[in-house]
Amino acid sequence: MDFDTIAAISTPLGEGAIAIVRLSGDDAVNIAAQIFKGQNLTEVKSHTIHYGKIIDPESDELLEEVMVSVMRAPKTFTRQDVIEINCHGGLASVNRLLELVLHLGARLAEPGEFTKRAFLNGRIDLSQAEAVMDLIRAKTDKAMKVAVKQLDGKLSRLISQLRQDLIETVAHVEVNIDYPEYDDVEEMTEQLMLEKTKYVYSEIERLLTMARQGKILREGISTAIIGRPNVGKSSLMNTLVQENKAIVTDIPGTTRDIIEEYVNVRGVPLRLVDTAGIRETDDIVEKIGVERSRQVLKEADLILLVLNGNEALTDQDRQLFDLIKNMQAIVLINKTDLVQLIDRNEVNLLADEHQVVATALVEEAGIDQLEQAIADTFFAGQLEGSDLSYVSNVRHIQLLRQALQALDDAIHAIADGMPMDLIQIDVTRTWQLLGEIVGDTVHESLIDQLFSQFCLGK
Repeated sequence: MDFDTIAAISTPLGEGAIAIVRLSGDDAVNIAAQIFKGQNLTEVKSHTIHYGKIIDPESDELLEEVMVSVMRAPKTFTRQDVIEINCHGGLASVNRLLELVLHLGARLAEPGEFTKRAFLNGRIDLSQAEAVMDLIRAKTDKAMKVAVKQLDGKLSRLISQLRQDLIETVAHVEVNIDYPEYDDVEEMTEQLMLEKTKYVYSEIERLLTMARQGKILREGISTAIIGRPNVGKSSLMNTLVQENKAIVTDIPGTTRDIIEEYVNVRGVPLRLVDTAGIRETDDIVEKIGVERSRQVLKEADLILLVLNGNEALTDQDRQLFDLIKNMQAIVLINKTDLVQLIDRNEVNLLADEHQVVATALVEEAGIDQLEQAIADTFFAGQLEGSDLSYVSNVRHIQLLRQALQALDDAIHAIADGMPMDLIQIDVTRTWQLLGEIVGDTVHESLIDQLFSQFCLGK
């Protein structure tokens, strides 16, 4: 497959010690050699790095002092010749360098095009390519480990083995149908198909069971902090974030809008949303904040309802309990360092099955118990540690669900005594759906869409 030479800045734009301009393609080395003053890059060994200077070949002007890495195909990420020019991290210098290589014949890479070339050239499959994006976006160590496992091909190998089991079964059945020399061929064929479909079904079911945890690790838990004004919602957010993101005062209604922040709770990312206190108000700005809070509440995976232990329960508190009745929620009784006027028995009754945690956020007391309650709510107390081959990608989860349904149809068809050639349609459909996960049976338009989500230069 022929490709032109692409180039892009592979490091974040802004001031920094180092910036990298990456090139990939047949002319990558030749383009770099035209502007590099030092060793002849066309003659150096592969996978070596060289000190030199960047010269404008038209004006002979000295532009930069650089280190250039030379990596020859096929042992590169894209399986093409790759050049990485390490220059100083100023905006002007790195942009000037990029303009220079583009002027000499390189084309500006599209978002994700380096990874797309790695996929198209067989360096990685589609699930591994998506893991690259997950690795870049990982917000905790556990999310990073999940992405690394997928990038290493653990999920790909499992999917490929399941597809191989299915296609071998289909082939075996076809041979038995074409050569029915023995009376028991039909019975053997049905038994073999039933065993294999049930086995693959159980494996896909296992992956989907882990998918909820994997999706949480990948995307985080959308967590809304709610409560009456001045019960300690902003204090809770600041304690978890360990920064003063939200304004904390004694004045009710201080938080007028929604404040968002990611926090790491025992390796799990929480997308924490501090909402305006939900109450009736005549303040126009605060009223808008309250309405936004109600919308956030509907979309959240987890609700943290904060109560003031220094006050008796109010009708507003009871209304909030009604709002969270059918949601994943944890109730916090805050300000336990003060005189307790709240009725704990009524709180426990209203909380029903929701966990209740006592906190004194001024002293950061009760945070460990809150973190444990979150772990209990979503992971039965702990994450699976022995197997990090979670399915976390929404596209993968959807395809696995469709594959599971196709296998379920096949199993029921066997039980109903349907003809084997009709059963094979569902089994073959499963094989195709699993192939879409790794990219073997995926449409080109979907490939373009997936890689367009990558950052430029990756």
